[in-house]
Order: sequence, then structure tokens, then C-alpha cells
Amino acid sequence: MKLIYYSPVSHGGIADYAHEQANALVDLGADVTLLTTPHYPTGRGEKYKILPTLQELKPNTPINNTILKVSRYTIITIANIKTLVQVIRQQQIRHVLFGSYSEYIAPLWTGPLRRLAHQGVVFGAVVHDPVRDFVLGPLWWHRWSIASGYSFLREAFVHEAIELDTVRSMSQLRTTVIPHGPYRFPESSLSREEIRSRLNLPIEAKVMLAFGHLRPNKNLDLVIRAMAEVSDVYLVIAGEESSSSRPLARGYQELAKELGVGDRIRWQIRFIPDGEVADFFMATDLILLTYSRNFRSASGVLNTAVQCHKLCLASGGEGCLTSVIHRHNLGIWVEPDNSKAIALGLSQWLSGSATSSANWNTYIKENSWESNAHLTLKALEH
Repeated sequence: MKLIYYSPVSHGGIADYAHEQANALVDLGADVTLLTTPHYPTGRGEKYKILPTLQELKPNTPINNTILKVSRYTIITIANIKTLVQVIRQQQIRHVLFGSYSEYIAPLWTGPLRRLAHQGVVFGAVVHDPVRDFVLGPLWWHRWSIASGYSFLREAFVHEAIELDTVRSMSQLRTTVIPHGPYRFPESSLSREEIRSRLNLPIEAKVMLAFGHLRPNKNLDLVIRAMAEVSDVYLVIAGEESSSSRPLARGYQELAKELGVGDRIRWQIRFIPDGEVADFFMATDLILLTYSRNFRSASGVLNTAVQCHKLCLASGGEGCLTSVIHRHNLGIWVEPDNSKAIALGLSQWLSGSATSSANWNTYIKENSWESNAHLTLKALEH
């Protein structure tokens, strides 16, 4: 199968997912070309071809004006879809997989894709966030965008069994559950002690890690409040601020200072390159996945923690994260959006009463990228 993998997001978990899934698809015989931006990271053992002709959705500097931000997103999205359409026609592509998918402003860009679908092109999409609580613009526009976003797809791939809210009936749309494989990053060249020394962490301290983009739904303010009640823990916050949310790091730093826990927090507010990811997981003991109740998706950070055999403290809504945490005993589950619950979870972890029977190897076996690719190809081919 000759396949275009459309992925305009060049950094973070989406780009890591694209790399792992595309490699696995090639291993099963697919001829994959990743259509992405010039900023997409390379040198990671890519078995697929890369066509870096898309424009970057994320601006180089944050845009505070909402109208300008939406206008820029709209112009670039339409331009990227135009590029995709040109590649499909020039290379006579019959299969396209969206590795990064959003239905926002879909009425403005889905028309050419629907026409290609009517001509026999099969479109699939990995729907990382199947439940969206964020409403962009008036409700009528939001619902029209959702319906348009699914209108050209034949295959939707999700990580947990769910009935997608497509607004209108989509008789052509099939939904397939695929596993989210574990992420693999280069091993650290440093020892745990050396990394802790660089982060100014006590060698014997119990250290938590909040990794990845800073977003409000990760509840780091509640973690900081919980630290005021649990004195024996340190925290490393490693990741850049999401351009789609208000600046958060300064507010967290002010809160930590106000509560008297700032000296136990290490701030690494920046993009973390692949070569440094293993350092942070090696240096820490507990991975924080303290999502809010409206988070019902899979977690890329969990799939890094599993590979590193690190216990998690997790919360969130009903969905993929809660089911895999409980099924494989991957950590301590606490009530979402509650600092007291987080503090109790930390105390449980520190006391050693948390489960020590985490089934990391079983999880990795059951959620392989090979299985992901096999199910994806099977759906696209039939």
C-alpha cells in the first residue's frame, strides 16, 4: 500500500506518535511518505520517506490576539490541505492517514477532501481526542465543524472503544480501536546521580516528574498545593508552555513561593529534545498524570513512563487513561481536580502501600506498535 501520512505537528507527543506508527507501517510492507513541516525531527531511525512541505501551525512567538491567532491557524490549515491535495493527485495516492487531526474550522477545508473521497481515495484519521469539551465560536459553527471534519473520513482510529460524536449520521465512517504503543527515546549517557546533581536534587530524595506541554488540564497548581501538605517530595516540571493556553509557568512559580514549596521544585520550562527525555525519567521516581475530569484521551507521557518502568500518580475522566492504569496496575489513581486527593495519593506512595505489581511488560506486549500498524492497515485495505 502506498500511503500518505499527514502530520503538520512537528514536535511533542503527536510527532513522536507519527514516527513510531509510520515506522511500524513500513515494517508491515506499507510505502509511507510522511507529509510534514521542515521542523519535523529527523535522525531517529526513520524507515519512511519525509516530504517536509507543510507550514508550521505553531507560531515562532506566541500570539496573544485571538483574532490574529485564529486567522493565522485558518490560513495555514487551508494552505496545508491544498498541499495535501496536490500530493495526492501528483502521486496518484489512494490511501491517506491523518496522524494529527482536528475538526476546527473544517467547513473551510474539507470540500476538496470530500471530492477526493468520492473519487475513491480512502481517508483515515487517528483521533487522539475523541471527546472535545472546547467549543470554538458559536455552537452552530462548532457542530458544523465537527460534522464537516468527519464527513470525508472512512476510517477513524481511537485508543478506547467509543461512539464518536459526529453530529450527523456518518454511514461511511468505521471506527477501529488501536493500541497506543510505548515511546522509545535514546538511553541516557549519564547516571541517575549525575542527572540529579545537574538538577540540584538531593540524591536520596523522592522526586516527582510533570513532563510535557504545560496545560491547565494537567492541574499542576493542585500538585503544588498538595506539596504544601506533603513535605518529603520534590518536583521537576519539564516542558514548554502550550501556545494554545495562557502563560502558566509564572503563575505556578508565584503559587509555589506563596505556599513555601518553591525550594522543592525544579523548573525546566523549555522544549525537551529527544536526547534529554530519558534523563528526566531516570532521575525521578513518580510520574504525574493528574489530568482534570474532562481529559478522556490516551497519554503520551504514560507511554513513556511505561517504557521506563515508572509508577504514575494519575487522574482524569472516563477513557483510555483510566482503563489502562487500572487494568495493568500502572500507578495510583486519585479523584480528579482535588488537591487533597493528590496529597493522599502522594502519602500512599511515600508509605510504600501503593501497589508494586505494575504489569509494565504485559502492557508493552499488548500495546505494541506492530499491533497498532496491523489493525490500521487492515482497516484501510478493506
